Amino acid sequence: MASHMRTIMESQPAELERVIGDEGPAVAAAEQLRGREVLLVGVGTSWHAAEHGAWLLREAGVRARAAHAADLAPYGVPVDPALGVVVMSHTAGTGYSIEILKRAREAGAAVVHVGGIGSGADVETVEPEKSYAYTASHTAALARIAQIARALGADMKDLERVPGAVAEVLALDGPLIEVPSRLVELIGAGPNAWTAAEGALKIREAAYVAAEGLGSEQFFHGPSVALDEQDALVVLDGGGPMAARTQKIADAVEVTGARVVRFAHAQLGEALSIFPLTVVVQRIALELSEARGVSPDRFRFEESREREVAFEGVGF
Repeated sequence: MASHMRTIMESQPAELERVIGDEGPAVAAAEQLRGREVLLVGVGTSWHAAEHGAWLLREAGVRARAAHAADLAPYGVPVDPALGVVVMSHTAGTGYSIEILKRAREAGAAVVHVGGIGSGADVETVEPEKSYAYTASHTAALARIAQIARALGADMKDLERVPGAVAEVLALDGPLIEVPSRLVELIGAGPNAWTAAEGALKIREAAYVAAEGLGSEQFFHGPSVALDEQDALVVLDGGGPMAARTQKIADAVEVTGARVVRFAHAQLGEALSIFPLTVVVQRIALELSEARGVSPDRFRFEESREREVAFEGVGF
């Protein structure tokens, strides 16, 4: 099935090479943030990017944390002017994120908006996507944060290898998994707990398949009991201190009859493994949508005008 998601997803090696080759905006942003504790904010995929971004910035010794914009904006949480605030928003159309962007600027914090070309962002990523299942804009946003981390002192010497690693994932034989009867569970440790969460979001929005993404240890302590032969477990292994533990958890689940599929990428180090492993979960979401014969592009709006109107009424 032809889709905008497939076209955009396959553009990622070239887009990442372009973004990584253009360090100027990220270096300027790093100077704004230097010496400050950093709060990264987003919603949806951009919240996962914020969580990944906090891991990347901590590689530079930065005190960094992430928050969901809906946990801040509607509750009137004040922005400390001493903070650096990074707002992740593809289009600058996400209400709560943009409210925090405005509030941070009014408070006098050092503010960096990472977003798509033409969105008014301080640090731009890619052209606006035609698919609602954001892929290239997500990995490009992660590349921008990795550049900022490198400018602040992180060892990101392998960042230029990321486009090639992504191309290798796109070239893998597929499908990467089969459609399960009930659930796709995704697990990963450290930064890849958030890769797992992003995978679940992508699978649900693109393929309309039940999915959950958790940190491997959180998954083991309770949720793992529910899996059986109806389910698929996707293991995202980026190396790091929890890699062996994550594999042991996967081995234990395999005994239940669940179909366990493992994806490992440690060659770039755990911090940068988020790039190829994110593209793994994007591919899974796309391929499940194609196997089910559904569109990954428009939140099922083509199925029902009433559904589209209802979503527009809620707003984004």
